[in-house]
Amino acid sequence: MPTAIAVTSADLALPPQDERTMPAVVLDGLDGRPLDHALTELHAVVERHGHVVVVCSAATPEPVVRRLYTLRSLLESDRIALFRPDLPPLGVAVLARQLRQLASCDLSPGVLASAGRLLAHYIHAGAVLGSVARLDRVPVGLKAHAKSWMPGTRFAVLAHPEPQLVKAVPGATLKGPEFPTWLLLAKGQLPGDWAAGLGAQWQAQGVRETPLPAESRTWWGTGRMIEFCGHLDDLSVLYQLVTSVRQSVCHWCGLDVIGDRCVFCSAVPPVHEPATPRALEPRTPA
Repeated sequence: MPTAIAVTSADLALPPQDERTMPAVVLDGLDGRPLDHALTELHAVVERHGHVVVVCSAATPEPVVRRLYTLRSLLESDRIALFRPDLPPLGVAVLARQLRQLASCDLSPGVLASAGRLLAHYIHAGAVLGSVARLDRVPVGLKAHAKSWMPGTRFAVLAHPEPQLVKAVPGATLKGPEFPTWLLLAKGQLPGDWAAGLGAQWQAQGVRETPLPAESRTWWGTGRMIEFCGHLDDLSVLYQLVTSVRQSVCHWCGLDVIGDRCVFCSAVPPVHEPATPRALEPRTPA
């Protein structure tokens, strides 16, 4: 069976992008169920798929994250990877779906897991917000904080890959991707006209909509928002990106990986100190 891609809530499991997209394993309510029930469920997933990559956001409740580490420790398994990319929740959901697309290909578990760090660089994730007063994940100036208290003020924020913040007015824009993408919108309590206009600004191939993840309100600090994400969706392009990167073998667990860190064991390549030549000692004549 292909490597399983798991998420911590159902709203992070986006609909399949194509017929090859693998279904997500939803580990919902981990902190609210008895430990032995959650342990049995995760053990069954590992036994069925061999390896599991759990993708969650920085806004995932800490009790859920602690439960995940507890389960992995109790199972004493090096076949469970916990991946928390530096992306807003909608971007995390998109990245999880990209990994689900790639799970149907001939990629080893280590390469598939470490591909998440590579693909995250190609995701442009942000939101239109009714207030930035509680936004602490993107630099916000004092002037923007003051304006956020004025009724009707809206801000367009790009959190990844490069933080940007502008007032969401006609003519304003955010620097977008320099390659063809699709735009995904998740509407909260704001109209989506300005965000939908990004599709034309970024020359997107199309615009799709999805429900707003519950964790988005925590991540952005407000429910008055609409989240957006520009992303690659073609499986052949994703596969070419991943397979074009040089692979290496993790010196700790032996899995094939790309990049400088193994997602399963968190090992990085060892640093070898250059040998320092010893000073030659004078030889005493016999």
